[in-house]
Amino acid sequence: MVDFLASYGLFLAKALTVVGAIILVIVAIGAVASRNKRDSKEGYLSIHSMNETLEDMEHALKEVVLDSEVYKQQLKAEEKQEKQEAKARKKALKKTKSQPDAEPERKRVFVLDFDGDIKASELEPMREEITAVLTMATEKDEVVIRLESPGGMVHSYGLASSQLERIKQRGVPLTVCVDKVAASGGYMMACLADKIVAAPFSILGSIGVVAQLPNFHRLLKKHDIDYEVLTAGEYKRTLTVMGENTEKGRQKFIEDLEDTHSLFKEFVGEFRPQVDLEKVATGEVWFGRRALEVNLIDEISTSDEYLTQACEDADVYTVRYEYKKTLQDRLSDMSIKTTDTLFTKWAGRILNSHLLAK
Repeated sequence: MVDFLASYGLFLAKALTVVGAIILVIVAIGAVASRNKRDSKEGYLSIHSMNETLEDMEHALKEVVLDSEVYKQQLKAEEKQEKQEAKARKKALKKTKSQPDAEPERKRVFVLDFDGDIKASELEPMREEITAVLTMATEKDEVVIRLESPGGMVHSYGLASSQLERIKQRGVPLTVCVDKVAASGGYMMACLADKIVAAPFSILGSIGVVAQLPNFHRLLKKHDIDYEVLTAGEYKRTLTVMGENTEKGRQKFIEDLEDTHSLFKEFVGEFRPQVDLEKVATGEVWFGRRALEVNLIDEISTSDEYLTQACEDADVYTVRYEYKKTLQDRLSDMSIKTTDTLFTKWAGRILNSHLLAK
């Protein structure tokens, strides 16, 4: 019996090893293919009415909570009101066509999402979304960016900020909602808004610049390993990871950081002149309530509350540029999910065995 269990355990270990290797190969192939083809993949706009979503949620809740007769009566009343509103909109549309200067009946709010990482990877879909929205958004409408980002590379977030500036240049009101964090490069984007709305405990600010890198020169020297850095241009390479850093190079690196910080402060000062830069441009962060006190934001609210209220007086649409998933993408997603499931089960069994042993 013991020999059988030992043989079975060995067989199971080999099987898991083979399956794991296959999954890793699939993940690697999918990741490489996705990375190589991402720029060439076609995408499409996914647009949803937030007003309709809220109405569907309300109806689903009422259908269960209310008495069936009461619900039917309310449903008939709503249908009657909708017909009247549709008739009024049709009449207003005819008036608008005959009188180009006539005011539209309701404003439109276009909602975009930006979930930033260190490289501002969400920049690519956001560019397409902004381009699409600007084909019809007017000064009477509004663009809302639900922004979440702790910051990242200066040039990436500089370009992301420039994309938001396109909205400003067209005269379309811009609002940025922050539920969790908009710091450093994230705040660089947020400060372009005509209005910044943040949750009470969201994190904002960090108007500063940071750079850090390890240096292995002494370790290499200890083992008699030479590493040479050859440059053409006095400041082509100021600090290195492997070579010996000089005080002159270090000072130049700090000067570059200070210059970047100055540009950051000038940028914030241009779009939020009400901010006391001497007080806030220290690299510190503030929670939402404190950020309001130092004028980093304009209003305390969650994005859910802000957009729900907007639905009362406007037609609110979420706009998302989606990339079509290739076979490699689907295989990659499937393999990742499978790996997560297997690892979770394996870890759970190990933990249970450890607890039972105790």
